[in-house]
Amino acid sequence: MKLRRVGEDALIASLVRELPASRKLIGDDCAVVEFRGAKNLLVLKTDCVVEKIHFRSSTNPELVGWKAMMRSLSDFAAVSAVPQFALITLVLPAAKSTSWVQKLYRGLKRAASRFDVAIVGGETSATRGPAVISVSVSGFVEKNRWISRRGGKNGDDLFVTGRLGGSLRAKHLRFVPRINESRWLTRNFRVHAMMDLSDGLGADLPRLVKASKLGFKIDKGSLPLAPGAKIDNAISDGEDYELLFAIPPRERRRLEKAWRRKFPKLPLTRIGSLLHPSSFNLQPLRRGYLHFQ
Repeated sequence: MKLRRVGEDALIASLVRELPASRKLIGDDCAVVEFRGAKNLLVLKTDCVVEKIHFRSSTNPELVGWKAMMRSLSDFAAVSAVPQFALITLVLPAAKSTSWVQKLYRGLKRAASRFDVAIVGGETSATRGPAVISVSVSGFVEKNRWISRRGGKNGDDLFVTGRLGGSLRAKHLRFVPRINESRWLTRNFRVHAMMDLSDGLGADLPRLVKASKLGFKIDKGSLPLAPGAKIDNAISDGEDYELLFAIPPRERRRLEKAWRRKFPKLPLTRIGSLLHPSSFNLQPLRRGYLHFQ
């Protein structure tokens, strides 16, 4: 069967089923690994950007490097983890100039230094196809602060950070992962479930509620829109790299008040809630970005 018929989520699920089962291997946005006696959990993530898929051939290579690094770091934000080390794999056509690669690395290093990540190695290879930049990051998260998609509770409030639909104006090339915000959240509040919005609310919210075995109800009119964006953009465009998270409703007022004080320039918006799944609350959403489809 062709991949376009299977889809990304079903493909990943089929591959994961073939992996060795272990209670020490956990995770969603990142691989989160537990070692006996270790104080913290090891966090691993690899991601890539592909020319003509994630960036145009004419895109400033420094911005390409920034995006390539920050995509992996956004997944660290999703699980409230601290990134530490990165490996870079470059798969490039011989026609690319050394100047292009130098600018690419300038962007990679700028992004890494933003969160004190050390680039410690990598690999290069030639290709007859488009350029591919793969970034693998390792770090840690405390056992009591690791957040997955699977912990959502019936009645939880759903919040998003920032504004949605920003890829229209190239936010996807300049975004800053919400690592600081995520770490603050897990230090001060009971966050039940969380993920980053990389494929759009229409693709990622259903993933969170499916993992939590719940349904959802959102108010589309409350979605925080980026300048020039419409509701459909906020739901389906993807590459917002904001946080979507669920917390107990009794913490809502304290969260909103504390957030305004801590992050006065970054909006935080309640967009809905998690509910028991039923035919009455499984809202259809316009789908976000899905690979192969």
